[in-house]
Amino acid sequence: DPAFHAIACGRTCLNYDPWAMRPDLLAYQAAGEGPLIVEAMMGLFDGAADGSGAPADLAALLDLAVVLVIDCARMSHSVAALASGYARFRDDIRVSGVILNRVGSDRHEAMLREALATISLPVIGVLRADAGLALPERHLGLVQAGEHSGLESFIGRAADAVRAKLDVEALLRAAGAPSVVVPPGVPHQPPLGQRIAVARDMAFAFQYEHILAGWRDAGAEIGFFSPLADEAPSVDADAVYLPGGYPELHGPRLAAASRFREGMRAAGARGAKVFGECGGYMTLGEAIIDADGKSHEMLGLLPLVTSFAERRRHLGYRHIRPVTGFFDAPMRAHEFHYATIVSEGEAERLFAAKDATGVDLGLAGLQRGTVAGSFMHLIDLEVTT
Repeated sequence: DPAFHAIACGRTCLNYDPWAMRPDLLAYQAAGEGPLIVEAMMGLFDGAADGSGAPADLAALLDLAVVLVIDCARMSHSVAALASGYARFRDDIRVSGVILNRVGSDRHEAMLREALATISLPVIGVLRADAGLALPERHLGLVQAGEHSGLESFIGRAADAVRAKLDVEALLRAAGAPSVVVPPGVPHQPPLGQRIAVARDMAFAFQYEHILAGWRDAGAEIGFFSPLADEAPSVDADAVYLPGGYPELHGPRLAAASRFREGMRAAGARGAKVFGECGGYMTLGEAIIDADGKSHEMLGLLPLVTSFAERRRHLGYRHIRPVTGFFDAPMRAHEFHYATIVSEGEAERLFAAKDATGVDLGLAGLQRGTVAGSFMHLIDLEVTT
């Protein structure tokens, strides 16, 4: 989870997405000093529905060494067959070693090492089973890092476990020296405006940092405000961005946030470009119905009512093409939410959408004047070949 990584490392954690990002943007983000450490989402060869965009594709593109983290809780000598299969499945990636996770005992560790010695795959580290290294989850993933009062002690415990049984020097040797060539003039997603007010708190925490960095590189000024603290966007902002998050968990506070409501409505009235993604999109609507069936009044800038009373998962990559003038170019995006749409009123549709395999999903999102939103998390401009 990026927020946990950022706190543990003291550095911004960026998203690397070989399906949704152009290779030039990936190279742009990967350049820099020090090793590049990437956590794979899902398995090494699991990508989008069209079979592309797996972590292995990213490793091949950026010439990253692969270290397999294997859950060994119910495994002994079979670990060698599993690791060997991963190492040989594709000849364009290099598996440099394994980290054995959830190991039960010294004897268990000895059996695992004995098996891996037969395929000459180095064991870089061993992590013992430890209930104290589990983190609570909710419907979109881990409970957010900012909600953990004891996060520093958790990170310290994890660091102690790694320090005790992981060969950090071997891991760094596997990583090697950065060899990324950055092409000149990498275009980013154009900024929403010159002065952009971005909502950021526990209700709105799912923004991609590379989007904000691209806006800054294009000369935009970015400031933050907290709707949960009843803060309004800056009055001189010519654009407002409400990213995704968990507004459904904070319905009463958002409904009572009068300064936030008045500031957002004033921004729309003066013609500022207002955009909401997923949770931000729902907040721009008229109401959110929470999991208990209670309705909470939202901003009313878009004719939309959403509900979590009957949850249904929507998950997948998206090709999206703007059908209004709010955005200028086709993009790639990701959708992940459990909300259902109860009602939509009269408004323009924002995007024409397809899934990763090209299946037409119809029109998505809404726009009314200079206010727009959708369930799509924008990632990058459409990849062209």
